[in-house]
This record gives sequence, C-alpha cells and structure tokens, in this order.
Amino acid sequence: MTALNLTLTGAKVLLPDAGLTIANLSLAEGVIQPDCTGRSIDLSGYLLLPGIIDLHGDGFERHIAPRRGAMKQMDEGILSVEAELAANGITTAVLAQFHSWEGGVRGPEFAGQVLDAIASVKGQVVTDLLPQLRFETHMLDDYEGLPERIAAWQVPYVVFNDHLPHDRLAEGRKPPRLTGQALKAGRNPDKHFEMLLSMHARSSEVPQALDDLCAALAGQGVRMGSHDDATSTTRADWRNRGARISEFPETLEAAEAARAAGDHVILGSPNVVRGGSHKGNASALDLIAMGLCDALASDYHYPSPRRAALMLAKSGLLDFAGAWSLVSSGPAQVLGLQDRGTLVPGQRADLVILDAKTHRVAATMAAGRISYMAGDIAARFLA
Repeated sequence: MTALNLTLTGAKVLLPDAGLTIANLSLAEGVIQPDCTGRSIDLSGYLLLPGIIDLHGDGFERHIAPRRGAMKQMDEGILSVEAELAANGITTAVLAQFHSWEGGVRGPEFAGQVLDAIASVKGQVVTDLLPQLRFETHMLDDYEGLPERIAAWQVPYVVFNDHLPHDRLAEGRKPPRLTGQALKAGRNPDKHFEMLLSMHARSSEVPQALDDLCAALAGQGVRMGSHDDATSTTRADWRNRGARISEFPETLEAAEAARAAGDHVILGSPNVVRGGSHKGNASALDLIAMGLCDALASDYHYPSPRRAALMLAKSGLLDFAGAWSLVSSGPAQVLGLQDRGTLVPGQRADLVILDAKTHRVAATMAAGRISYMAGDIAARFLA
C-alpha cells in the first residue's frame, strides 16, 4: 500500500501553538512535509486533526466472537476491527486482550490465538495495531514462561488486573452471576467456584510473583500499567514494580497519587460521554477538570474518544486543542510514540478529517494511506 503524495488545502488544521487555523498540510512518503508537494486537494469545510491514538480498547471482542461459541476466523475478525477503528478516526489502536480465569474469549488459550492473529495481519492493515495483554494477577500457575510468551506474541504493553471478588470469597460466598460466568467459560459452576476460592487462598503468594514477573518484563522493555487503582498505596506498589501507567483509577486518591509521582493517568472516554462511571467510580469529567488526565481511551466503545474530545471542547472545560490532545498527543506520550500525535513536519501522516459542521468522520489516514473515506469528500480526492 503506497502512501499518498498530496497537499491538503482550505481546511482548518489543528496545529501546535496555533489551534485551529486554515493552513496547507502536505504529505509524502507517509510523513508530513514542510513544503507543498504533489496534487492539491481542496478540503474547505472540513477540520484536519491528528489521528486518534486509542491506548486501551476491548471493543474488538464482538468482532472475533459475535456470539458465545461463534468464533470467527481470527484474522478476518481483526480486519473487521480495523474497519471500525478507521471509521471512528483511530489511526493507532491498542487492542487490550485479557489473559484471565474468566475463560472463553478472555481465557489464556484464546489470548494466544488473538495475539497471533494481530501479528499475522499487520501487513494487511493501514491502522497501526498494537497488542496489549491484560493479565489477571492471581493466575499463579500461568506465571512460569509468561515473559517468553509475551515476547513471542510481540506484546509491548502489559496491564495487570485483579477482578477476583475477594470480599465474597473471603466469606466463602458465591459471587453474583457466578453461574452465568461459569457457563460462558464452559465450566461447571461448582468447579468454577472452587477455582476462584483456590486463587483467593493463594493471595499471599501474589506480591512476590508479581515482583519477579515485572522485573523480567522491565528487562524486556515492556511498558506496564495497572488497572482500576483504588488507593494511593496500591498505586505506589505498582510504581515500585515499574508499572507507571494507571488505567482508569477508581478514586480521586489514586489519581492524585499517580499524578504526584509522575505516573500517567488514563481515563475512559465512555465515562466522559456518559457524564460519569457506569460502576460508580470517580467521574472522568471531575478528574479532567482537576488536571488529572493524560489521555482518554475507548475502553469498550470505539466512537467515544472522538465524541468525548468534542464534548470537552464544546462544554468549555478545555479548549479544542487541549481536548483533542487527550486522544492524540497525550496517548502518544504515554506510549512513547514520538513519531505521531501532532501535525508537524517529520511526523507520521496520521490524521482524521471531520466535517466542520457535523463533526462526523469523513476520512482517516494512517502513515499517509487512506483507511476510511465516506460521503462527499471522496469526490474531492477522486477529481
């Protein structure tokens, strides 16, 4: 797939230090150029923005397993995911795959298949797809050899979760929805409950196992984060292991602790769009207003990053440039991607073109290649 050689004119372009301003943007060889080059295309009536970098999303699950037991060909599922990502202005996407005791599409075996599929389609897609492994901390039997498997899967980013219902298990009580969860994983509910109890009983072994695992992953250059931090102590524990990203902190205390120590804070864009957490956790709007957010992620809904950024700008909570940075340059910094996130010469030509009136995605380009285009804008490119 060849990158386009073009100069886009007439659009309002989001430029660093200048905000939205009418300017030319030239692309060649997959990067933004300092001077006009190639064919000129008039994009009057459109906004030209840095492409969205989604640094955590599991909305792809429905593409690879649309119904329980109905697993698609993995590579076809990933290609379908890319189509949705591109239609929502996403040019770089972190696909967050569970490695969990929940089983099914979140089980270890399935994780391996998904991660292999992501690697296999890289040459067929325009969107930059980055795999993330979400590892459940109490799966002690899975620690051995995990760093080697992560290297083989080409996973650059690991996040640690603990979704065990410890309070209920400590009392010997079955957690809510246990039967449905067990059946979804293909397990007998009683056996599933025994497995949860066994993992909970070994909780004292987890900290040392994590210390060793994180040390090994750090040695491989793997980026690490924690999920759903609830306290400053928990955040400090993860920081000491080298996990410097706090995904979706549940409380103001945890978010403030992360920011005070220089850790990155990622919040969910659906939380912004909804006006609050669906689980009753800290409001993303409140944390953003307090300056406690480095980036917004799709979480489970790919249209939300664009919608959240536009809502933040429309509400006046942030100016347009500040709001859009939460889905572009902010995520780029969190992921250490220095070649993208802003529209300046030398950066990758990753951009999303929005209709200036409706703010709908008209086209998406990654590394100068079109990944999505719809509506009247196509006539301008084809003229």
